[in-house]
Amino acid sequence: MVTVAELTKKMIDFYEGNHEDIAHFLKVWAYARTIGQLENLDSDTQLTLEMAAVVHDISCPTCRRKYGDTAGNHQEAESEALLRDFLADSDLDEARKERIIFIVCHHHTYTGVEGLDWQILLEADYLVNASENPEKYLPGFDNFRKNVYKTKTGLAFLDSVFPHGSTVDQAGVI
Repeated sequence: MVTVAELTKKMIDFYEGNHEDIAHFLKVWAYARTIGQLENLDSDTQLTLEMAAVVHDISCPTCRRKYGDTAGNHQEAESEALLRDFLADSDLDEARKERIIFIVCHHHTYTGVEGLDWQILLEADYLVNASENPEKYLPGFDNFRKNVYKTKTGLAFLDSVFPHGSTVDQAGVI
């Protein structure tokens, strides 16, 4: 079966030298992996989570070309076809492949979340997005913390990474 490392290499190649996209997905993967392990996910869910984290922003290059942005709704709309093609030659079982596609196609949907793999990806992605773009993400910090975060580890990381919550100075630095 394809490994997380092999999927990571394929994703790095897919991004064709876009350092920001590569660094972003690697950071999201690292948080997701760590949160999943500390939340004691079973090995099957952990693997699905990590694979989804690696490919979660596969649609960003397409969205930039097509829409001029990477808005969450655009990413969710464009991801399925790209993932079906990207994963077509993998030997992933159909159930795992479908779950990865589902999670990625909903990784900016914060209601109706089912499964720790989806939940943890949301938490990991927010940690990285808020760190990379605080002026955009920190104004909604309190609401996101209260209504989206569910895991003990995710909340602990959020409080450690952003010890002052949504406080942003005029330069956009916490």
